[in-house]
Amino acid sequence: MKVRVLGILSLLVVIIVVTVSSVILTSASRELTQELQINRVAALNRFAQLASDAAEDSNTTQLQREMDRYSELYGEGILIRLQEKIIRSGGLSEDQPEVRDALNRASLNLSDTTLNPIRAFGAGNDIISRSFGTASQVLGEVVLEVDLDAARQKLRERWLVVVLAAVALGALLLVAAWRITGWVLRPVHRLSKAVHELETTGKTSQLPEAGPPELRELSRSFTAMADTVSESMESQRRLIADTSHQLRNPVGALRLRIDLLQLELQGAPEKAAAAGVVAELERVEEMLDGVLKLAAAEHRAFEGATRADQAEHQRHAVIDPFPVLQGEVERALPAAKNAGSQLTLEAPAAEIQLACDPDELAHMVGELLTNAIKYAPGATITVATRQTQGGTAVVISDDGPGLPAEQLAASTTRFWRAPQHSRIPGNGLGMPIVERLAEANGAKLVLEPRDPHGLTARLEFAKPEEDVDA
Repeated sequence: MKVRVLGILSLLVVIIVVTVSSVILTSASRELTQELQINRVAALNRFAQLASDAAEDSNTTQLQREMDRYSELYGEGILIRLQEKIIRSGGLSEDQPEVRDALNRASLNLSDTTLNPIRAFGAGNDIISRSFGTASQVLGEVVLEVDLDAARQKLRERWLVVVLAAVALGALLLVAAWRITGWVLRPVHRLSKAVHELETTGKTSQLPEAGPPELRELSRSFTAMADTVSESMESQRRLIADTSHQLRNPVGALRLRIDLLQLELQGAPEKAAAAGVVAELERVEEMLDGVLKLAAAEHRAFEGATRADQAEHQRHAVIDPFPVLQGEVERALPAAKNAGSQLTLEAPAAEIQLACDPDELAHMVGELLTNAIKYAPGATITVATRQTQGGTAVVISDDGPGLPAEQLAASTTRFWRAPQHSRIPGNGLGMPIVERLAEANGAKLVLEPRDPHGLTARLEFAKPEEDVDA
């Protein structure tokens, strides 16, 4: 955005500087032309008067002397045509076309004393002429050659000064435009960054009040709004976590009472009814555990996205993930055998390191293995690590039935469960927990179909900072 604004301002600066420079240079050319014209017309009138006197006295000696002195001093030729002869100086000749035209016009009593505008990089001289004599009779004509080189040199010098001044002014205006653009757009960039931060983390730092008054007021309003939104989201998370935690006590007491009640029941129908109640209580307990884990995972995700202190960075120590994967695979083996599934851990070809909390990595891998065992019974489940372009991925794949593309997109939604799995126990919180914990550790959960059938879950971790620095 800054580049676009600076591009427009730069174009305006160039137009302004070029326009002002053109006006100044045109004015300088006009000024030099008028100054030279006044001087040469005065000289032309003087020689016309001298020629008129010489024509009356029939003595052109003094006139010739004055003409030679002038030509020697200014380097300009003079030609005077009297009735009986032509007097020349400075090499000006009536054979030259422009001199011949000037003599013809002057013989018709038409004075030509206007100089063409001086051009800085032009060439050649100009000609002015007039007649002299009485009111009723033309006695002769005077033609004066005007050397424009000196005036052109002055004009070029002014061009140089104006160009240098224009460059300096343009540079000054561009620097001012750059500073003003930065001053105006810096709060906009901060606001855009804060909006993105609020969208992804639910928190944002306080915006400095800088820039124009309107943007300062906007920064204040956004900071107040962001604080309100962050407090509201944090209150909601605390409410969910506290409510789930507090519900565990009455649920536990209720389970204890049902257990005591089961000891007093004698008939089979009553015991079956009590067992159903216990099963529902177990489902409620599982739901509460899932909500607590999800609340903790979301809290860690927000903390992971906004942490700034070194102590928090230490939680993401660089670890070797293979021992963690090995431990989770061993822990899941009994459940896999009960489900008729085959669980395989592939050893990495080379040493692999991840920037991740080991306990949270174990939690994520455990949830993914539980889902694979639960929803793909009898499948072959493989746990492996893979090098990716941006880092390392922990891959859990199975060759079970998998999920359609539209269900994969909804699988990380809270409490969502696939219709075909509605009879399998679960609360629909496992995948959201894994996704939030992955975000807390700077990773990303990717779910994809496996060819020809099955499901692949990848935890994609960026390359550790230690490796990047190395």
